[in-house]
Amino acid sequence: MTRTVYLNGNYLPETEARVSIFDRGFLMADGVYEVVSVLDGKLLDFDGHMARLKRSLNELSMKNPLSDEEYLDAHRRLVRDNDITDGLLYLQVTRGNPGDRDFAFPPEDTQPTVVMFTQSKPGLADNAGAAKGIRVVTVEDQRWRRRDIKTVQLLFPSLAKMEAKARGVDDAWLVEDGFVTEGTSNNVYIIKDGKIITRELSSDILHGITRAAVLRYAREAQMAVEERSFTVAEAQAADEAFYTSASGFVTPVVEVDGARLGGGTPGPIATRLREIYLEEARKAAI
Repeated sequence: MTRTVYLNGNYLPETEARVSIFDRGFLMADGVYEVVSVLDGKLLDFDGHMARLKRSLNELSMKNPLSDEEYLDAHRRLVRDNDITDGLLYLQVTRGNPGDRDFAFPPEDTQPTVVMFTQSKPGLADNAGAAKGIRVVTVEDQRWRRRDIKTVQLLFPSLAKMEAKARGVDDAWLVEDGFVTEGTSNNVYIIKDGKIITRELSSDILHGITRAAVLRYAREAQMAVEERSFTVAEAQAADEAFYTSASGFVTPVVEVDGARLGGGTPGPIATRLREIYLEEARKAAI
């Protein structure tokens, strides 16, 4: 089946969608994106993703081409037309096609490029990694310093992910000045003596939508939360660890640089947080 995709107001077969070679997303990575999860045909945390999209666009002085209602209508139509029960919907906005290549921003009347497409992921909430936990290694963080903006500049995270796979594990945790920043595509946490510890918000990490929801649910469940940086050594000595993301929800981590956590199996707090998040996210899905 050929997917229907969205391109600048048009719904097209994926084989017919075309973006100019002069688009700044292609030439300059001058674009931002969001990924919304779909469970049971409904969108999770949609309002949070729209709020972060607007923040990212504003930080790059890029105009927002659509209203929240237009984005929502497009998301729902793509989910319906592509018969998505469980999966993801990718949204990307770039500064558009100025007709040539230039480091300076194009004229203000240049129209942004808006792309949306779905990815079917049957059983998204029941993946094997969540059941058995994943293993990670640490890699020096060599990304740019505005990681709080969700841009399409993803080359280094991709390289780090591939390094992790080459080393026989599932993912990499990025490290700067001895402290863990985040995973290649997720926010990360350790648990010690019942306390959930995760890096505080700043330009060093992405302001995760799932992160915000999970921390809110954790506090509502009377779990202790401390937002601060932690070292690799602390991670290796933790009782549990996990990551959060739009597609991974809450996924336990059972090994960091060869050090097994909690006997190498998912711990009770991470497991319970995943249950809470999925239950609450499904209730609020639209």
